[in-house]
Amino acid sequence: MVPEEVRKRVEELRQEIHYHNYRYYVLNAPVISDAEYDALMRELRELEERYPELVTPDSPTQRVGAPPAEEFARVRHPAPILSLDNAFGPDEARAWLERISKLLPPGTRLDFVVEPKIDGLSVVLHYRDGVFVQGATRGDGEVGEDITANLRTLRQLPLRIPVHPDGPTPPPYLVVRGEAFMTVRDFEAFNRRQAERGEKTFANPRNAAAGSLRQLDPNVTAQRPLSLLCYQVVAYEGEPAPPTTQWEVLQYLRDLGFPVTEHAAHFDNLEDAVAYCEEWAQKRDTLPYEADGMVIKVNDLRVAADLGIVGRAPRGAIAYKFPAREVTTKLLEIRVNVGRTGVLTPYAVLEPVQIGGVTVSKATLHNFDYIAEKDIRVGDRVIVKRAGDVIPQIVGPVVDARTGAEQPYRPPDRCPACGEPVVHPPDEVAVYCVNAACPAQLVRRVAYFASRGAMDIETLGEKTAKLLVDHHLVEDVGDLYYLKKEDLLQLEGFAEKKAENLLAGIEASKERPFHRVLTGLGIRYVGGIVAEILARHFGSVDALAAATVEDLQAVEGIGPRIAEAVVDWFHRPRHQQIIDKLRRAGVHLSTVRAQFIAPEAAPLQGLTFVITGTLSRPREEIAEIIERYGGRVTSSVSRKTDYLIVGENPGGTKYRRAQELGVPMIDEARLWEMIGDEVFHHRGAENAEFSQK
Repeated sequence: MVPEEVRKRVEELRQEIHYHNYRYYVLNAPVISDAEYDALMRELRELEERYPELVTPDSPTQRVGAPPAEEFARVRHPAPILSLDNAFGPDEARAWLERISKLLPPGTRLDFVVEPKIDGLSVVLHYRDGVFVQGATRGDGEVGEDITANLRTLRQLPLRIPVHPDGPTPPPYLVVRGEAFMTVRDFEAFNRRQAERGEKTFANPRNAAAGSLRQLDPNVTAQRPLSLLCYQVVAYEGEPAPPTTQWEVLQYLRDLGFPVTEHAAHFDNLEDAVAYCEEWAQKRDTLPYEADGMVIKVNDLRVAADLGIVGRAPRGAIAYKFPAREVTTKLLEIRVNVGRTGVLTPYAVLEPVQIGGVTVSKATLHNFDYIAEKDIRVGDRVIVKRAGDVIPQIVGPVVDARTGAEQPYRPPDRCPACGEPVVHPPDEVAVYCVNAACPAQLVRRVAYFASRGAMDIETLGEKTAKLLVDHHLVEDVGDLYYLKKEDLLQLEGFAEKKAENLLAGIEASKERPFHRVLTGLGIRYVGGIVAEILARHFGSVDALAAATVEDLQAVEGIGPRIAEAVVDWFHRPRHQQIIDKLRRAGVHLSTVRAQFIAPEAAPLQGLTFVITGTLSRPREEIAEIIERYGGRVTSSVSRKTDYLIVGENPGGTKYRRAQELGVPMIDEARLWEMIGDEVFHHRGAENAEFSQK
């Protein structure tokens, strides 16, 4: 039984934390210090850990922690989530007003609300009795994807309303539409961090926001700097009646505790609304987020509803688009960048030019086919546009400005960095350098090899990788395992402790399972999922290296492109040398080959395990073995847990929780006894089927 005073204190803490979240993330006006806030959260977490039956979906502690989803469920929206028609300039906005006026009774007076058209991801938020219960993407306007767990991680999203004492009472059912996005500043910082870690960077804030919210693991989303602004009531049930104008809707949402733009404005006539749009077109760079225009809305929601829909767009609103940011300048040179995966990407060196207040001297040319299709030549006067107002790109040449001195461009047949012949698969646009020792790729390859999804060497990011490569200490990823402390101490910024930490991280990475090693090798098209498929099917690097294209294509999920890339990679002598270095260093180059046992014969069938502490093998390898023998591994102890496997230095939370619930605790030796396979009793056994090296 939970003492009543505990139950009351938990509710008080939640209300107080919700209020302070609103003050900090929505109003930007905190009234307590970070330390005081942290103390409130710590007290709430401790009480919820002690009394897990008190945990509710709207608790501030639940913003992160949902298990990864296998796929997104589909959600049907309570009303169509529409897109907008566009107006390019004042004349088209006036034409829109003329069209809709013909559909209204004579003499109908219209007023308007103007809001920024934020370039993000549209989201639909469901609340019941003031509690956030579901969130979805726009999808096709009728059906979206359930991203509830990811949306919970957004600090500006109220998990329960009202979040401040003076707010209105929330209705029994409320559905709100908003836009999730990254601010320009957050996006630039995020992309820098991604690049330093050797991870994927994004072309613009919208792509970054969309990619972040469509992560299957909410913990990944929680690490992304996402923001939210809300602007529409999609559905409403209860009393009093909902607002009847768009201007009132914005105020109502603000009063409930939702974040709302401060750049919305109300106008009595269209001309003033258009003037406001034009004003923002001139100062769009002062907005904290990317916006490609403003939205002009008929303020009276009943009139807007009567106007109806044309196609997929409401007649009662129009997107007033900002003019594209394009200028012309001279293309001085075409250079080629070699990426981590070996893709050769051309870019333009330009005569410096100002675009939207930014000096641009380089721009992307996408790929070599794009150059040919557009007939872009060195010396051309070219049109340059800031794509998404972020990445400069060449739109095309100004043909009429040609003098005859312009030179057609021929793509390189050898890598500009290492001189090796390049590969251009016939069914692809991309051109590749497939030399794993290519110096242009090496820094990114080393950082990628060390990244979390591969070998997880925490202290080895792109900055350290560059130092190692620049000082010729690493010529391929295999060399990492032969570094010595005296090698590292000569590097800038390295002292005894830092060198020891890096060497310890590299040593620990030897225990990563084979599929992580395979991921880290950076074979074209072989990411984490494909690496797991290949590791599970072939079992060892030797078997994989000996496989033919036909052998590989026989594996479910492996197509001809992947098969050819794998065969090509292993046939190169330089790559064989890398494998040999890894083998000699003791890195795992094979995996457990035990087959899944039929359910009726599986000794762990139906049993659920949780692991805590350090075991003789990597935790994910233990989990894989348990699953092969019919069991299931979860991350936290609950009443459904059958056994807690306890290793050295176990975590206190799982251990205490198992004690409270009476969950049996076993050690690793007992697990192997339950499986009943003698191989697992001898850690050093060299049985070919289960050998780990």
